[in-house]
Amino acid sequence: MQVFRGFRHPGIAPACALTIGNFDGVHRGHQAMLALLTTEARHRGLPSCVLTFEPHPRDYFAALTKKPELAPARVGTLRDKLTELAACGVDQTVVLPFDGRLAGQTPDEFVDRVLVNGLGARYVLVGDDFRFGAKRAGDYAMLDAAGDARGFDVARMQSYEVHQTRVSSSAVREALGKGDMARAQALLGRPYSISGHVVHGRKLGRTLGFPTLNMRFKHWKPAANGIFAVLVHGLVDRPIQGVANLGVRPSLDANDVNAGRVLLETHCLEWPAELAGEGAYGKIVRVELLLKLHDELRYTSLEALKAGIAKDGDDARAFFASTHRQTTRDRIQSGA
Repeated sequence: MQVFRGFRHPGIAPACALTIGNFDGVHRGHQAMLALLTTEARHRGLPSCVLTFEPHPRDYFAALTKKPELAPARVGTLRDKLTELAACGVDQTVVLPFDGRLAGQTPDEFVDRVLVNGLGARYVLVGDDFRFGAKRAGDYAMLDAAGDARGFDVARMQSYEVHQTRVSSSAVREALGKGDMARAQALLGRPYSISGHVVHGRKLGRTLGFPTLNMRFKHWKPAANGIFAVLVHGLVDRPIQGVANLGVRPSLDANDVNAGRVLLETHCLEWPAELAGEGAYGKIVRVELLLKLHDELRYTSLEALKAGIAKDGDDARAFFASTHRQTTRDRIQSGA
């Protein structure tokens, strides 16, 4: 999949079958829409294209009004969004900076400048709640009329439901906020995961006997937070069991290297023998959050912190052991 920041690039396709949205989490509803998009694109002999925005429009307006509480919790990072879009077979993704100029465009200006002149849209697929243009003044009927006038087809996809529940990014955020990882997995169609580069941290975990893989995220407000049993992918050729802390990490030193930013700290329950002690730095790893153990805690001493981490490790081991027993039992019962 090709990725473009904006549409003024020589490598971008001159015409496309297009869908538009934030695609936060790329959940099962998004996946169904992308499957329809790629089918329509193939029938029309066009590349499939996703137009998405960064920052999230609600992030932009929260910053503009100086009301950070209006910014939505995010299901995934931009890196994870692009990875999942590629996995869905999308040919190209255009990440359009959401700024004052874009926010101020009327619906007609958005159609002319972005869809027609910018992307050469020949087919546009949107969701049933799609709105566009300044103050969200544009709706499906307006887009359909614009397509008739400007020579592109417009289609609308109805809501996608799982067990009589509409699948949406809001529903995924709610499940993650409650720590219901099984529900989030059902809505996403896969275990919830986060990827990023392993970076150097404070090395406190190593001092305590629990070294961690550290991943920092700038300008990200995750929908999930707390302590989790996890699987780590990308260190070696097999997943590694671990326990992770996702959040701002209430620390003993408010001025530590994390500086209040979101951090994912993952302790591998068994360090891969084929990796040297420093062998993880710089790697891109993907961490699957499988079970929430508890919310973040503030410890009053290093000894209390060490005891808490040890207990989390024991609880994670118990989870993986029970999962293994259940999997083995299922295989025996199925005759596999």
